[in-house]
Amino acid sequence: MLTMVFGGRALRRMFSGCLVLGGLLASPASAMEVSRAINQLYTDVSAYPPKSGAFTVCYGFQCRRRLEYVFSTSDRAALASIMAGGRGSAAAERAASQKAVVWFDKHVGPMIGTNKRVARADFRAGSDATNYDCWDTTRNTTALLLVMQDWGLFKYHTVGDPRYRGNALVGQTPHNTAILIDKATRVEWVVDLWTRGYGETPEVMPADQWVKLD
Repeated sequence: MLTMVFGGRALRRMFSGCLVLGGLLASPASAMEVSRAINQLYTDVSAYPPKSGAFTVCYGFQCRRRLEYVFSTSDRAALASIMAGGRGSAAAERAASQKAVVWFDKHVGPMIGTNKRVARADFRAGSDATNYDCWDTTRNTTALLLVMQDWGLFKYHTVGDPRYRGNALVGQTPHNTAILIDKATRVEWVVDLWTRGYGETPEVMPADQWVKLD
């Protein structure tokens, strides 16, 4: 069951992504352990943090619009197949993670209208209803990565706390991103969807490099 919330009103619709077997909904998703920083991302907008196999998709800027998404068995199979292509190395796993984010972006976009979204969207984009700000993409990407981690789809990485940049003294604008941590090197890698348009591959680079950009 997908629940879309617009301005406080919830509208429920059935989509192919719903987990419906024999006419019955699957059991409610169980709680997932998340860090304090990730939990804060959701409490800041009065939303629940990701659960096993489900999370709140935020859009409309600062999660003012949202969709409660429950992954189906076919969704899980699709993501597992994508991530299987990255089992050879840490670099391959990061590339597979990019493909997984693109898969979800294309999968959910037509449901909520974000298939019209543009890169680096803010108030100047002219339509918050069909766009993500960087807070939305940070929540959504982090949640997707956490769900995949919960399913055991990562071999070389764990999901880290989101990173922030924004130094007004040097003219750097505020920005947030999701993080993967390499288990072997402990290097943090950003998975940044906000800088890319609909269906485009998110940026992946070391966080120490990302934090210096604008």
